[in-house]
Amino acid sequence: MERRKFLSMTLGALALAVVPASVKAEDFRKSKPAVWTTKNVMNGTKVTDKGVMAAIKALYGSDVLTMDGVKLNAPDVASNGGAVPVSFSTDKDVKSIAVFQNANPEAAVLVVDVNKYSVNKYSIKIKMASSGTIFIVAQGKDGKLYAAKKTLDVALGGCEG
Repeated sequence: MERRKFLSMTLGALALAVVPASVKAEDFRKSKPAVWTTKNVMNGTKVTDKGVMAAIKALYGSDVLTMDGVKLNAPDVASNGGAVPVSFSTDKDVKSIAVFQNANPEAAVLVVDVNKYSVNKYSIKIKMASSGTIFIVAQGKDGKLYAAKKTLDVALGGCEG
């Protein structure tokens, strides 16, 4: 029993020692701060997509989106704006995937660097202060920006009413 425990701990420690050398992640908050400080724009009481498009341009250098190649699943009505379930995937060969929304003051939610070993299927929960639109943008290795978007209602107070 002690030998098995020793071997498993040794193999675990070796695996952990190798992992940091193989993981390369860019800290987009430091390298591209404009993405994270871009504010969503209101038109009276209605939110617009101007902040989201500005954040996409700050991250990728372009805001020309091809509305294809990305699948997005989110509820039509979220009963709890504090935890809106969002799942998304792509079968394209991509370098990164980003999530944006226009309901909160800041447009950017998440940016993920993708490598050849990544499974490009994600499931997250995001906060949304009010009803709005969620955008998923995947930067292809061909330079194109593949995207999907979904507008949803957030029930105030989590009471669906």
